[in-house]
Parts: sequence; structure tokens; C-alpha cells
Amino acid sequence: MNPKVQLVAGIDTSTQSVKVVIRDAQSGQVIREGRAAHPDGSEVDPAKWWSATEDAIKMAGGLDDVSAIAVAGQQHGMVALDKDGKVIRPALLWNDTRSAAEAEELNVEMGGGAGIAGAVGSALVASFTASKVRWLAKNEKENAAQVAIIALPHDWISWKISGSASIADIFTDRGDASGTGYFDSVKNEYREDIFTKAIGSNQEITFPRIVEPRTFAAKTESGIPIAAGTGDNAAAAIGVGAEPGDVVVSLGTSGTAFAVSKTPTHDATGEVAGFADGTGHFLPLVCTLNAARILDAATRILGVNHEELGELALKAKPGANGLTLLPYFEGERTPNRPDATGVFSGMNLNNSSREDFARAMIEGMLCGMADAVASLEKLGVEVKRILLVGGAAKNPAVGKIASALFGREVLVPPPGEYVAIGAAKLAAWALLGTDRPPQWNLGEVTSIKESPTPEVLIKYRKLRDQTEGW
Repeated sequence: MNPKVQLVAGIDTSTQSVKVVIRDAQSGQVIREGRAAHPDGSEVDPAKWWSATEDAIKMAGGLDDVSAIAVAGQQHGMVALDKDGKVIRPALLWNDTRSAAEAEELNVEMGGGAGIAGAVGSALVASFTASKVRWLAKNEKENAAQVAIIALPHDWISWKISGSASIADIFTDRGDASGTGYFDSVKNEYREDIFTKAIGSNQEITFPRIVEPRTFAAKTESGIPIAAGTGDNAAAAIGVGAEPGDVVVSLGTSGTAFAVSKTPTHDATGEVAGFADGTGHFLPLVCTLNAARILDAATRILGVNHEELGELALKAKPGANGLTLLPYFEGERTPNRPDATGVFSGMNLNNSSREDFARAMIEGMLCGMADAVASLEKLGVEVKRILLVGGAAKNPAVGKIASALFGREVLVPPPGEYVAIGAAKLAAWALLGTDRPPQWNLGEVTSIKESPTPEVLIKYRKLRDQTEGW
């Protein structure tokens, strides 16, 4: 290898797996990759994440020749540690909805949705770390009393890579911290008063230190510098090269629609989370709990693969001959219905076909995302372009149906691990000392523009509103 080539490693510790990408810092050329699965569930022993990370690094050929590392990870997850850095209990993940009541309690205590959103940019739902801290304090008092620091998944993995045993060395960035529910991303400071309300005591707590996005925070035991990293959605925005005015619709385990914005948002309704991004801007975001796994369920039910599912859906008419799905298979975050279940409506003999079923499943998932984009627009977020990424974006029907439902062109970048790529870009940014993250050429972007189908959205929204309170 050319001795002038500098390599960077980006690590994505996501809900379902960990991915490691090693790229040329200057060009972005892929050198090698690795991955390993994470356990299923909404409550996971972080040791399993670390074991998977080690396996993925090994599969990627190790880090000995790497010049910088950064980690991105699933947001909100609560990794509770004691003063010695020991994990107190399994981590509660973002998709664990048991803390829904606690989220509402904290909202009320902070003056309602407007009060908490004014403080931290977001009204709390079950996903937020603050809600989980309150749940811990109410339901596991002995565990709560041992808490000395709460790390997020990205924080914890970065710390483990450093080899440190001191909780004083745990670091994060404002992007991931903004998903805790106790961090003000406008003033860039923790709201310790909210955390104290959540845990219900004045016990001594350390907070992960906030690191600037293009700086290094630590080193591995062998001396490789570790950059700040960020949360998964902020990393995906960096990975795909999103600029102010771009909305990224990401279809992974969860569905997210987020925009890079120069100004913060504060939504009292709780629909739009006022997060920070990984570069110094803001990242207003709408998240649904149900995305790619809706399509996974459809493939199991129909006995087809994802390619065949898309082909079936494209044979059906828009609207699936009146068959409509409300895709709340695992409860829902937006709208905030943690106990909801999925609903099929309008079934009859004419639409009892594999094609209509496939179409309804994809339309149901994407109607939720169309609502998400509409929520961003209601807050005045500029939407110049929509970029569609994530595992489900590879389905041949998803881009076409998305364009029809959004009523506009969608851009589909080439398939890629954009969270891990974003982490690698953050490592390269710190390494190269440039003004902005590198703009690597990742391949041709596909433009898709279909005739709008507003009637499908109207029917979906009618069903959504009719089932409120179910």
C-alpha cells in the first residue's frame, strides 16, 4: 500500500448489527469491511455489543494500519454504569416502550410539551433516555441508586475501544447527546435539573463530556486516535452528504425522516424531535418504530424474498384496490401510540390477492414516512430534496411508491452502510483537519419521479385518525 494513504475506520453499532468500514481518508475508497449480528430485543447486555464489535473488527482485517476511528450508534439507549464503570443492568434500547408513562410524567413536570421542548428541543416519548432513567428510578430503585453515569451505545463502544476503565473518560457529541432528553443543543449543555427529576435524587452523576465534531477525544491503547462520533441518524446524514434543505428518509429497523437545518426546532406536540446534527447544525427528526421489519413480515407471510415482494406490489394498483395498512406492529412512536397494534382496513374479495397485500404493506410503511416529512414542513423546515436510504430502499417498489406518496422526486443513493460511512467521514474530518467532512464520491444517485397518489394518503390518514385511542 502507498505509504501516503491514510485509512480511517467507521463503526456503526446499530440495533441489529455492528458494521465496520475501512476507507481511504482522502478518496473514500473502500479498503475492507466487516460485520457481526447483535442480539434481538429491546433490552440487551452491552457486553454482547462489545463482543460483536470485536468480531466485526477482526472480520474487517483489524485496525493496526488505521490512522483514525469514529463510532456512530443507535440513539437513546440507556447504558447505566456504576462508579467503577460496571454495567448495572442490561441496556434499554430506543425501541423499548415500557417507559411511555414516565415520559409523560416528565413532560408534565417540565410544564407540558411546550415546556420540555423549549428546554431540550423535544417533547419526550418512551424512546428518550430521560424516560428510561425515570422508569429505572421507579421500578429498580437499587439499580438507580448505583448509577454514576449514563452512556449511550455510541459513547460506551467508543470508551471500550479506548481501553479506559475510568468513567471520567467517557465522551459523546452534541448530536447523540441531544437524544437523551436532558441536553440543550442550542446552549450545548446538559440540563442536569431534568436528569435529577428523572432519577429522583441528588446523587453524584458524571455526564459524558461533549467533544467537538472534528476533534479527537481519546486514543486506543496502541495510539490510534478516536474522534467524537455521533448518533446513527446524524451519521447517516453525513454519510449521504446531506446539506441544509435536504431531507433524508431512512428505512431501517425504524423509519426516520430528518433534515439538516441551520436553525433549531422546538415542537410541543412531540412529533418532531429537535436534535443536533454531527457537524454543528441541527437535525429536526421524526421517527417511526415500524419500517423495514414491516417488509420483513410481508416476505414471511407471502413466502417471497424482498425483490419478489416489490415485483408483486408493482403489479397492484396504487391504493391496493382499497386495502389499507396502519403499520403499528410494534406500537408506535410517531404518532405516540406505544400500545397500538397493526390494522388492516377495507379487506374484500377483490383485494384478497398477493399483489394487493404486498402493495398495502409497502404503502402503509411509506405513508407513515410521508406523514413524517409533512410534520417537518409544518415546522417550517425547508425541503428541497428527499433522499431515500436504508435497507428497505433497495426494494424495487419502494422508491417508486415513495415518490408517488410524497408527490415529488426522490433521490436514491447507491446502497451503502451510510451510518458507518458517516462515522468514517467524521474520523477523516478530524484526521485531515479540513473545514467540513470529506465529500467522497460514493456512486451514482438514482432519480425517481412518479405520478402523485394523494388519494392513498387521504385514506391512510382517515384510518390513522379513526383508530386513535385503540
